[in-house]
Amino acid sequence: MKKGLITLAVSFALLNMPGLVQASGDINAGQAKSSSCISCHGEKGNSMMPLFPKLAAQNTGYLVKQMQSFKDGSRVDATMSAMVSGLSEQDIQDIAAFYAAQTVTVNAAPQVNPDDLDDIDDIDDNQQLTAAEKKSAKKALQDEQGALMAMGYDVYRNGDLDNEISACIACHGPEGEGNEPASFPALKGQHADYLIKTLTDFKTDARSNNPDNMMHMIAKKMTEDEIKAISYHVSVMQ
Repeated sequence: MKKGLITLAVSFALLNMPGLVQASGDINAGQAKSSSCISCHGEKGNSMMPLFPKLAAQNTGYLVKQMQSFKDGSRVDATMSAMVSGLSEQDIQDIAAFYAAQTVTVNAAPQVNPDDLDDIDDIDDNQQLTAAEKKSAKKALQDEQGALMAMGYDVYRNGDLDNEISACIACHGPEGEGNEPASFPALKGQHADYLIKTLTDFKTDARSNNPDNMMHMIAKKMTEDEIKAISYHVSVMQ
C-alpha cells in the first residue's frame, strides 16, 4: 500500500511538471499563426539573421516557456513582448508545435572574420611587415579559430573542472538535441552569434527568466573564450 502511494505521488508530481505536460498544439494552426514571426525567424523557423534565434526543431516545452515568459514579463524584449501580448495559451501551444516540427538548417563552420584578414593586408610597408609575416599573422588567426572550435568540443562534452563548469552534454544532450521532458532547449544548429549573446546575457544577469539560476551560475564562471568556443561548436552540431 505504502509503495503504491509513493508511486501515485511520484506520478502526480511528474504530471504537474511544466516540461512534462502533454503538448496540445496544432501544427497547421501554428503555421498560420506564425506568419508575423517570419520576418525575424524565417518562414519555417530558420532565421537568416545571426542575432535572431532559429526556432526550427526547438523543443515544444521550451518554446512555450519562452513565449509565456515574454507575455508575463519575466523575460523582456520590446519586440517579442509586443508580439506575444495578444496570443492566447492555445496560440502559444500551436506556434510552438509548428516550429518544433520543422527541420533546423545546417550552419557553415565559423570562419575568421574576413575583415580581420583584410586588416593584415592593409598594413602599409612603413610598418615593415613582410609578405611572409603577413601570411604568418593570418595563419595565427586561423589557428586561434581552430583552437576555439576544439575548446568548444571539449567543454561541451567534458566541462571545465578547474572552473567548476558543468558539461553542456548533461542537459542539452550528446547531439545538442536538448531534453524535452525537462524543457531544456535544443542547441544544435543555432546561430553562434545568438548563443554568444544569450550566454553573455546569463553571465551579466541581463536575462532572468531562469528560476533555478542554473545557466546564470554556469555562465558566470565561463571566460569570454569559453563562451565563444561553445557557441561556435554548438552552431555546427547536426
